[in-house]
Amino acid sequence: MANLEYAQFDSRMIGNIRVHVCTSEKFKTTTLMAFFQQELAPEMVTKTALLPSVLQRGTASVPTTISFKRKLDDLFGAVLYGDVFKRGERHIMQFAMEIANEQYLKEAPKLLAEGIQFLSEVLLKPVLEKKAFKAAYVEAEKKNLKQKIESLKDDKIRYASFRMIEAMCKGEPFALFNHGRIEDLAKIDAENLYTYYQDVLSTCPIDFYCVGNVTVDEVMELLEKQFGGVAKAARKTIQVAPVHHPVSEERVVIERMNVKQGKLNIGCRTQTSVQDEDYPALLMFNGILGGFPHSKLFRNVREKASLAYYCSSRLESHKGLLVIQSGIEISNYEQAVNIIREQLENLRQGKIEEQELKQTKATLSNQLRSQMDRSYEMIFYHYQSVLSGMQRPLEELLEQINQVRIEEVQKMAEKVQLDTIYFLRNRGGNEDAKS
Repeated sequence: MANLEYAQFDSRMIGNIRVHVCTSEKFKTTTLMAFFQQELAPEMVTKTALLPSVLQRGTASVPTTISFKRKLDDLFGAVLYGDVFKRGERHIMQFAMEIANEQYLKEAPKLLAEGIQFLSEVLLKPVLEKKAFKAAYVEAEKKNLKQKIESLKDDKIRYASFRMIEAMCKGEPFALFNHGRIEDLAKIDAENLYTYYQDVLSTCPIDFYCVGNVTVDEVMELLEKQFGGVAKAARKTIQVAPVHHPVSEERVVIERMNVKQGKLNIGCRTQTSVQDEDYPALLMFNGILGGFPHSKLFRNVREKASLAYYCSSRLESHKGLLVIQSGIEISNYEQAVNIIREQLENLRQGKIEEQELKQTKATLSNQLRSQMDRSYEMIFYHYQSVLSGMQRPLEELLEQINQVRIEEVQKMAEKVQLDTIYFLRNRGGNEDAKS
């Protein structure tokens, strides 16, 4: 498979900041992204979650919400957003900006330069008062964050997923919610958040991405001009726990709320991370188990037994977890758990048809290839290799997936251990909650 079939990133350094540029004529816009890595830790999680929204309130030159939006409009309708997510035990702030490519506009000769300049201002020159963030903005964003954390309960699928992870990873950083904790908000103010922000800027690993019809040299020159100063600071290494985590006993957690439909979530330890040689076999295992509509969970739990409204599985490959999610009638709990166990056991015994293997390879490969049609997904795919410290170009991964045999999927199934069964159910019934 030719190396040039898929877009390549050219990775370089500006001081201690990594820059990754992909030159592509595929897109009419240019995508810029910045990632800041932080440890996922109780004392920092809420501050990290709060920072992106505070930084998007305004900058030194456009200090109000209206002037900030007007600036984006002046950049030919540029889009800017910031958020946080977790990958394993890393808490990551992301900022993304999408701007039109000046080559396709008659009167925008310096749009790339202006876009990078404005992104740098958002990140490096926030609105300040008394050498701290603007207090009104911090208070407003604390309220918004509180609502965001509270609203998790309104989305029962996301809530059940989080609660299962919280129970399964109790005592581990991964149990923390990526948007932080309500009890921390009272202690955060404009001064200590600004001090924390300065610490993030000067110590956290930073990666910049640019995808579009641009040259590496022009992007490097523009970024150097804006970020050269902050790039001199030494960057810390984020420590993460190994994914090998043997299960001594299964846990069952039953939670009661006013729900009509039960949410059954099952967490497994895969003992495997994105860095491992058998990672392609893990992708295939997940695909055959519950990753796609043709998979065992979908066919056996949802279609044959009609037990679930939805039933699927997904991986958290930086933490070595596999999560099964399903929505079921509350009375079907025992039966659903038994059929899910049965599917895991069938994989352990190598009960996989050639057709399942073939179909999963095709569907998984198509899914991965289609990511290359979207600049954001291209960036996330590459950033995964930065986080894991292991380069696995897409063409290489596709080749490895294609070579996975039934025996290797079976071997993977033998490593996977069921850890926690979490069930969100109604308040009726006699079962005692166990945790």
